[in-house]
Amino acid sequence: MRRRLAPAALLLPLALLLTACGGNASAGTDTDGKGSLTLNVGDQKGGSEAILRAAGELDNLDYKIKWSTFTSGPPLLEAVNAKAVDIGGVGNTPPVFAAGAGSKITVVAAWHGTSKGDAILVPNGSGLTDPAQLKGRSVAVAQGSSANYQLVASLKQAGLSLGDVKVKYLQPADALAAFTSGKVDAWAVWDPYTSQILQAKQGRVLTTGDGVTNGLTFQVAAPSALKDKKKAAAIADYLERLRRAYKWVYSHEPEWAKVWAKETGLPEEVALAAVKRTYTTRVAVAVDRQLIASEQQIADTFTSLKLIPGKVDFGKFVDTRFNGDLPASVSAPRPSED
Repeated sequence: MRRRLAPAALLLPLALLLTACGGNASAGTDTDGKGSLTLNVGDQKGGSEAILRAAGELDNLDYKIKWSTFTSGPPLLEAVNAKAVDIGGVGNTPPVFAAGAGSKITVVAAWHGTSKGDAILVPNGSGLTDPAQLKGRSVAVAQGSSANYQLVASLKQAGLSLGDVKVKYLQPADALAAFTSGKVDAWAVWDPYTSQILQAKQGRVLTTGDGVTNGLTFQVAAPSALKDKKKAAAIADYLERLRRAYKWVYSHEPEWAKVWAKETGLPEEVALAAVKRTYTTRVAVAVDRQLIASEQQIADTFTSLKLIPGKVDFGKFVDTRFNGDLPASVSAPRPSED
């Protein structure tokens, strides 16, 4: 029955997911802790709170967590800039745009994984078989999202530029409608949307971001919170719990998929496909020079496209104090896929 649902009905709960653009925060919720300190954490539906709770990492806190749920990365970082949120998780592109706008944000932790979930999709009946054939075609993408850079990078690899295609800047719900009705030739998007389209047999992958984009995701903090010793200590503890939670996923894929499906309204088979493709390859890495250089490349690309006003020095927007003994961002070991 789930597989026969109309795509629009399937996608509706996903309007609250993962590194798109636009939208507002939902009302905050509290996680009880023993202490009087409250850490304000920005989240996305089915994100950090869900994975921490599933892994049992919200037990025995010495502080309280007040959660605020955002539709995407950019508005979450607006809240960080406004000091309404102490820390929150986003993809690899929103911090670049926030830095370009001069926002007060600091990248404090990173995870490196595959970009196979970042894909350019085409309808099943499309005659397109190679990214180079996108020249002159229309492509839907959410502006400022990780998919926006993946589209740029994939086109470059195919010998094309963004100007060679007809870009339609659409949010996922609108992009889905355009994609399934044939109003666009392709859709650049990320998981779990990728898994949803494939599982529903509404399209196929033309190319992915694997080997093209850096596969990074971040936790980004407010500089004011980092200057507060008690909040900085809570942030350090929070990051360690989050790292352990991601490790827990490696050996608990079905359990996490069930939680994720419940949190997002996804069919369980879609959630499991996205978990296998995206979550179980994600490894905590150091915020280091290689990472900064990789993000700088993204920033420079968007500056050259005049989507960011002026040069961005991404190195000024990171804090390496929480690295510990994490592996370098370019040499992180991968968990077993057996």
